Amino acid sequence: IECTLIDPSFGGDEKRVDSRTIYVGHRPCPATEAFIPPKFCDNRIVSSKYTIWNFLPKNLFEQFRRIANFYFLIIFLVQVIVDTPTSPVTSGLPLFFVITVTAIKQGYEDWLRHKADNEVNKYPVIVLEDGRSIRKESEKIKTHYTVPDTEKDLQSLNATIECEQPQPDLYKFVGRMHIYKTDQEPAVRSLGPENLLLKGATLKNTKKIYGVAVYTGMETKMALNYQGKSQKRSAVEKSINAFLLVYLCILISKAVVCTTLKYVWQSQDGQDEPWYNEKTQKEKDTYVYLKMFTDFLSFMVLFNFIIPVSMYVTVEMQKFLGSFFITWDKDFFDPEIQEGALVNTSDLNEELGQVEYVFTDKTGTLTQNNMEFIECCIDGFQYRNSDSMSELDGFCDKEELFLRALCLCHTVQVKEAGPDEIDSDQVDGLVSELSQPDEQRGFIASSPDEVALVKGAMKHGFTFLGLENKSMKIRNRQNNVELYDLLHVLNFDPVRRRMSVIVRSKSGETLLFCKGADSSIFPRVRQEEVDRIRMHVERNATEGYRTLCVAYKQLSPEEFAVADAGLRDARLALQDREEKLMAVYNQVETSMSLIGATAVEDRLQEEAAETMEALQGAGMKVWVLTGDKMETAKSTCYACRLFQRGTELLELTVRTLEDVSDLTCHFEPWGVHLSLRSWSTANQEYGFIIDGATLSLVMNPSPDTNSSRYKSLFLQICQNCTAVLCCRMAPLQKAQVRQLDVFKPHFTPICIFYCLVSAVTDALLMCMLLILLFLYLYFGPQNLCFILPQFLYQFFCGYSQQPLYDAAYLTMYNICFTSMPILAFSLLEQHIAIEYLLDNATLYREIAKNAMLKWGPFLYWTVLGIFQGLLFFFGVKYLFSNPALQDNGQVFGNWSYGTIVFTVLVFTVTLKLALDTRHWTWINHFVIWGSLAFYVFFSFFWGGIICMKCCTHFWENKTALTLDLIYHSGSTPADEMSLQTITDWWKLHTRSQAA
Repeated sequence: IECTLIDPSFGGDEKRVDSRTIYVGHRPCPATEAFIPPKFCDNRIVSSKYTIWNFLPKNLFEQFRRIANFYFLIIFLVQVIVDTPTSPVTSGLPLFFVITVTAIKQGYEDWLRHKADNEVNKYPVIVLEDGRSIRKESEKIKTHYTVPDTEKDLQSLNATIECEQPQPDLYKFVGRMHIYKTDQEPAVRSLGPENLLLKGATLKNTKKIYGVAVYTGMETKMALNYQGKSQKRSAVEKSINAFLLVYLCILISKAVVCTTLKYVWQSQDGQDEPWYNEKTQKEKDTYVYLKMFTDFLSFMVLFNFIIPVSMYVTVEMQKFLGSFFITWDKDFFDPEIQEGALVNTSDLNEELGQVEYVFTDKTGTLTQNNMEFIECCIDGFQYRNSDSMSELDGFCDKEELFLRALCLCHTVQVKEAGPDEIDSDQVDGLVSELSQPDEQRGFIASSPDEVALVKGAMKHGFTFLGLENKSMKIRNRQNNVELYDLLHVLNFDPVRRRMSVIVRSKSGETLLFCKGADSSIFPRVRQEEVDRIRMHVERNATEGYRTLCVAYKQLSPEEFAVADAGLRDARLALQDREEKLMAVYNQVETSMSLIGATAVEDRLQEEAAETMEALQGAGMKVWVLTGDKMETAKSTCYACRLFQRGTELLELTVRTLEDVSDLTCHFEPWGVHLSLRSWSTANQEYGFIIDGATLSLVMNPSPDTNSSRYKSLFLQICQNCTAVLCCRMAPLQKAQVRQLDVFKPHFTPICIFYCLVSAVTDALLMCMLLILLFLYLYFGPQNLCFILPQFLYQFFCGYSQQPLYDAAYLTMYNICFTSMPILAFSLLEQHIAIEYLLDNATLYREIAKNAMLKWGPFLYWTVLGIFQGLLFFFGVKYLFSNPALQDNGQVFGNWSYGTIVFTVLVFTVTLKLALDTRHWTWINHFVIWGSLAFYVFFSFFWGGIICMKCCTHFWENKTALTLDLIYHSGSTPADEMSLQTITDWWKLHTRSQAA
């Protein structure tokens, strides 16, 4: 569930359409009103894709969306409906095997999702229902129940909550609460994002809370953001579909050629209706075009194995079993949380080896998000963070005002340490020891910047003691406690880049303290104050420190009254609340006095520089999207080696851009210059820097400008730079940048990471991808050389659609004889040692953009398959040039010919894979030699027992006319293989027997 926490300010009332009302407790309903209880969804979470009832139809629908599966389904139906040369089993059994294995794999993964859902849905909770505490399962919680514990005051609570309908924005919530008490006017309290507890949140810094469920089950924000039910298709799989279309065209071409040549051959005198095999009247009445179409379908069935249906099941098994290797990898194990990598779905494993663009934030990703106060500038004078307190002797009112602002302008909470607790600061779950062990308190904050500033003020003699009953307490350097009433908090947001508090001192003064980015504060203070501070801010930013400016304003009673009324009305609004609050914020945060600025250090992550070098060496382009000042972000990029000392930087910011027309003046020369040289081959590396204001001109230009042209030029420049830095960005702009591929179809980041990828991960995933690419390229030529002899055979059997291979071989070729060796190869092969990969990141570039699945390698493997197919067929034909190969003088039959071709094919395909194997394990030996042994055993069993019985039965009951016909007609072994000849003979023999 997602619930609202009860805490906020009073105000008025208004109605809103498209909102929901939640009733808490038992509000008396007037007799004149009709009460209709609202209906909300239950609290069940469903992340699974299937149910028992829809699994079969839904899974079959998804599987038959694949070209190969749908094609084999059509072939199977044709074999069932039309009299074809092969049994429906030859295509139906492989298709059934593929569908079954894939369904089992997807069903198992979905069962894991069901299991995870049940753990959440069956979790025991305590709810307040009808004034009683009742233990229930989580899925049975309904909107308006209170979780998790109750007290007397809560049991008697009667209230209603009006809030917006469910929507996926995690950082937005608009609502208000009406509290009803006997003989009193209803009290109205504002509810905002700070009152919303999201589903899945972990409770910290308190033992319990009281809340009301406003969104449940699939209406929670987390569920609305879940996009996992649609089946994912990798870019590699999409590329394979294009190659399969080529093989489909080859298949259709073969069927057309054979159908045409059949009717050309039958058009000759005596070939269509010989004297011994006259057509029946039904055959004569058959429409010729219908018969041609039926023959075309028969040839399609005969050659259908050129499409490798078993490739998909092998790939599915490789992905599924390969996901366990990721889970078992010790390099992915985090000893702090005692967890390793978790693979939620294996559909996109190979995509992890195709990373081309890495999008990363700066704070908390490139840096540790562990802030330390370094220095401050007050009224133009610099104060370093030092353990020595001698600097305080010269402090004046301006310095003390600055330190008071640091102690008051924040949302930090003080956590008093118990006798058995460790003193620590907590920031979003991160714990760090206090620098002063004698202070028996820790600080709790949503941002580490605020803790660093509060501790910086403590270093200089001003200590924040905590907030109690809306009263903030600080201790000054004279050890006197000062009290300030907290009237309003103007929360920080990334758009206006500042936050403020309005407090009232015991002397009655109403003060507004504001801190924020220099670009946000400087326009709101006097220019002469800015000149004294700007130099220090820019110097600190250049050194890589995070800078904040601090200002204040004394409010008159009239100004405060207007601001107070405006803030209360805006916070109770259900429509356009954010816009109304922004208007009030901008109104009150004007004409301020600039006090000073701070510098805070955020250290780099361990091995961040080495990781960046590895990523760039692998050919990945790193984009840093941050809201920090350009100088700070630029310094960080140099420190982590994203920008090298020899990198030529192209800067497009408000300081280099005077108006919109300058965009073209900058873009076109850069675009032409960079398009003439590829970043991956040029000696000179380029970096691109753009700020949020300039990006707005590119992404959201005025109506009279060429929007698409700006975006095209922007992408052209970014694609040819090794690194891109986007600074002073709002969250919405970050989302716009990540969606830039919409405007440029060929600009397609194959995989986007929001965190840095370790080199070990790259090496492992590169191996997996190379093996998968080999696996994809393996199946096409394998099936091409398998079916090409079948096509060539038609030229020697009168295009009679006689199969070259036995039906059992057709059925088992892909699912038994050749499937296990390639599966073991794809799982266990290590053709490049991981140590070598770690030392040579440039190897990653060789497989970028699916390089091994381009048309060049595909055509090479296709030509190789054609060559092998020709060699198999004509090599065996040459072997059969001597008609008397058996010791009894008889020639081999057509099944013997086909079996020899098939045997050569199986051994060649398997032994070639053995030659390509570089990392041998006992599993490889077992499946490779075991597959060959199984084939030999099966061939002896099938050909020596079953077929021998059939032949014995035939020769014992029929005459020797067959041999006479074959020997005395001067037929060659290939001619003897003609089904048309045998058919014609059998009809003649039957008629003679009847006569």
